[in-house]
Amino acid sequence: MRKTKERRERVAALRADYRSELAEGLERFFEPRRTVCPWCASDRLRRRLRSTDHLQQKPGVFVLDQCCSCGHVFQNPRLNAQGLEFYYRDCYDGLGHATMARLASTPLANRLYRTRARAMLPHGSPALWLDVGTGHGHFCAVARRIHPHTEFHGLDRGEGVLRAGREGRIARAYRGSFTELSQRLAGRYDAVSMYHYLEHTPAPRRELAAAHRTLRVGGHLLIEAPDPQSLSARLLGRWWGPWLQPQHLHLPPLANLCEELGEQGFTVVSVDRREPHVPTDLTSAAANLLKAALPPDDLPWRPRRPGPLSRWLRRAMLLQTAPNLVVLFALDLLLAPLIRRTRLSNAYRVIARRN
Repeated sequence: MRKTKERRERVAALRADYRSELAEGLERFFEPRRTVCPWCASDRLRRRLRSTDHLQQKPGVFVLDQCCSCGHVFQNPRLNAQGLEFYYRDCYDGLGHATMARLASTPLANRLYRTRARAMLPHGSPALWLDVGTGHGHFCAVARRIHPHTEFHGLDRGEGVLRAGREGRIARAYRGSFTELSQRLAGRYDAVSMYHYLEHTPAPRRELAAAHRTLRVGGHLLIEAPDPQSLSARLLGRWWGPWLQPQHLHLPPLANLCEELGEQGFTVVSVDRREPHVPTDLTSAAANLLKAALPPDDLPWRPRRPGPLSRWLRRAMLLQTAPNLVVLFALDLLLAPLIRRTRLSNAYRVIARRN
């Protein structure tokens, strides 16, 4: 009850600032619409989908286009720096910190962290490992058990990376832009990981160049990303969780990424479309649908707190649908071994060695 009251007070305190920002309109958060693909410069574009912000339910409509030449999927028009700040705020830090911390420490998350760490085992034992987009450093804390002789550092734009350093999940914390900080970190690391990070960045090629700059010769870059060619993406449409609008700006197909790594001075040594699958497709799609159907929650970007009737209806619908979400989650886990062997798998992993 106390936590509920504290949250309600925090929401009320934030509401005035959000109201004044939204009064200026959403158009200022977007760059001009592109007429050519940002990956291959082809003008053969088609609309892949339109989506809203399913995760936070902040206002706005977001469009993903797909290049008919190379298959690259990208947000168009894309959020600018001001828009990214607005839509990330109170998601991983601030108001959303407690929720994200719980999700990052679940048994499923820990299993994913372990498989990511073990993927490096055939390629040696790195002395220094930089996890880019580390969030609150939970991957590093788990990976340290599998690589006990490795020192893990973390880099992120959010304040969570500093908390990860204070709480001992990483040995060193860097807060800021990877492309800018890579100048300071040149040639320092034996391994650099980007787990579900690259799709969040405005310029993926620059991030790959930063990784090349940061790695020692012979060091390894580990990337996991959503697979836009997944059959699940087609079947579930805009409700597919990994679209994650408006945060995901670029979703390159696996072949595009491997080709670019070669151009950047890497040799791809491992590709995997099975193990990186995150078994939550049915659950996340159902949750996205449910959020769209529910009465509004008390969120600071809404003009006012919902009334008593709206809050009662929301609680009643959540209680009624919760068992169905539990069943879908169990089904996701049960089907995962089979899904991983098919094109329904929703993610891929690439490991590349710096030449």
